[in-house]
Amino acid sequence: MHDLLIILKRFIPPYKFRVTKSILYNFLHAIFGSISIAMLIPVLGIIFDNQREVTTSVPFAFDTKTLSHLFNYYITEIKVNYGQSATLVFVGLIAVIATAFKTGFAYLAAYELIYIRNGVVRDIRRKIYAKILSLPLPFFSEERKGDIISRMTGDVQEVEASVMSSLDMFFQSPILIIVYLATMLIMSWQLTLFVFILLPLMGALIGKVGKNLKRHSWEGQTKMGEILSLMEETLSGLRIIKAFNAEKKMTQKFSEENEEYRRIQNRLMRRRSLAHPMSEFLGTIVIVIILWFGGTLVLKHQGSLSAEQFIAYIALFYCIINPAKNLTNAYYSIQKGLAAMDRIDVILSAESSIQEIVQPVKIKEFKHQVEYKHVHFSYNESKQVLKDINLTIPKGKTIALVGQSGSGKSTFVDLLPRFYDVNEGSICIDGTNIRDISLYDLRGLMGNVNQDPILFNDTIYNNIAFGVETATPEEIENAAKIANAHDFIMQTEHGYQTVIGDRGGKLSGGQRQRLSIARAVLKNPPILILDEATSALDTESEKLVQQALDNLMRNRTSIVIAHRLSTIRNADLICVFHEGEIVERGTHEELLKQNGIYTKLYNMQNF
Repeated sequence: MHDLLIILKRFIPPYKFRVTKSILYNFLHAIFGSISIAMLIPVLGIIFDNQREVTTSVPFAFDTKTLSHLFNYYITEIKVNYGQSATLVFVGLIAVIATAFKTGFAYLAAYELIYIRNGVVRDIRRKIYAKILSLPLPFFSEERKGDIISRMTGDVQEVEASVMSSLDMFFQSPILIIVYLATMLIMSWQLTLFVFILLPLMGALIGKVGKNLKRHSWEGQTKMGEILSLMEETLSGLRIIKAFNAEKKMTQKFSEENEEYRRIQNRLMRRRSLAHPMSEFLGTIVIVIILWFGGTLVLKHQGSLSAEQFIAYIALFYCIINPAKNLTNAYYSIQKGLAAMDRIDVILSAESSIQEIVQPVKIKEFKHQVEYKHVHFSYNESKQVLKDINLTIPKGKTIALVGQSGSGKSTFVDLLPRFYDVNEGSICIDGTNIRDISLYDLRGLMGNVNQDPILFNDTIYNNIAFGVETATPEEIENAAKIANAHDFIMQTEHGYQTVIGDRGGKLSGGQRQRLSIARAVLKNPPILILDEATSALDTESEKLVQQALDNLMRNRTSIVIAHRLSTIRNADLICVFHEGEIVERGTHEELLKQNGIYTKLYNMQNF
């Protein structure tokens, strides 16, 4: 229960006014419920002709003795003047009115909780999504996408179904139990003291059954994350699975994961399903014991209860059983939901390795140069990816990076927008360390065109305008023309309003790349990063894309990663990477004269 209180403390404060109203309504619900049951006493007294007659009135006072005296006085007056039948109607009418108030306040309490429940779940989803956007790329290299999706969907739904759906029980059931017990205490303190001894024993037995529920819930939700990861990998790699006739292997792998999930859920549901029958069985035992103990007191005239009061007392206790069952079910549900919340907290509590200083430098334009000074970097401590990199990139120049795969080229450019932070050394823009610059301003200076263009399942218009809120249709069309994309866009079914499918799947590779370039053109960044932007294209598409890139790179500072050396012959400086170091640098002609690694690569491609 301590974990639940922590969750409520984190997410309930914005809704404290509604919580207060819900608690108030539940108290009124319980009070009017007690009144409606208390009406049994005069009804039974009249039926058994055992109703205590009170013929004298007393001054009004707000205490139990006075209210009981006045109530019996008016009952006696009605019975004397109008008869027993009319008295039954009067008492029944009071019971109906009390029940109307009881159910009305119960609805109002539930009404307030609807807003609290849905609001908290919305807040959790929003926090997870915002946190995912704020986390650096290294976090996602350690986590499986399917498991992250599972936490955002399945675990949040589990919190909603378990914790949030139990809020009404958590706010209502204890209040009902407290008010009913207080009423019972007023009626007979001896019998209620006996009840106080029995209820904790029942609660201890129920708690023992649910002891391992949270652990099994964690296992089940983790396994579901693994299943979702496998499904995501299957959908992404369907072409390869079919090409290698691996359907049987993947089916077997999925079946094993699915079967393990079934076993975990069986263990979980067996324990959860035990809650209701166990609470009902224990409740019946307690009622029988109370009937025996209370009946003995009444028969021997040892207590303050009359026979009709004892029946009303039993009715009150019976009213406690349902809230107690609900509280038991809520306990089981909450245990399951807390396991889901723990998995969500793995994301919410994750520390970002890319931290911004308290008062970062605001930078709106790029004036002079980018400098890499003695930069070292490794993804883990075992292997250095970049070793003592020193490079100055003047404004307006094109710098090309070449070398074998894994030599550190992509890591070099990923360090500039701070997707990762250097381990040693520094990167400066116009003399200011990028660690001291606002992340928003730093990344605002740069535009990226990657080997695999990342597009969204939206219209062509919105994909080009992505990240540029103030773009006009004329500016978007102009960007598309510069990127050699306008002609094919106009040939699509709805032009710029055509939806391009998941990751742009309705377009060819060259078309997707040109949209990616148009997006960079529209942003109009002073620094441009091109990561093998033409390597995956056919000759015709490459020509169109290269023309678009030439248009984009004109009068900009460009860092180009290229495997096809023909695309970077005119670069102002070419840097050759080998095992994390820049081993050669110069223009195309200068590097050929050195007869080193660049010459070897150039000759291989020409051959």
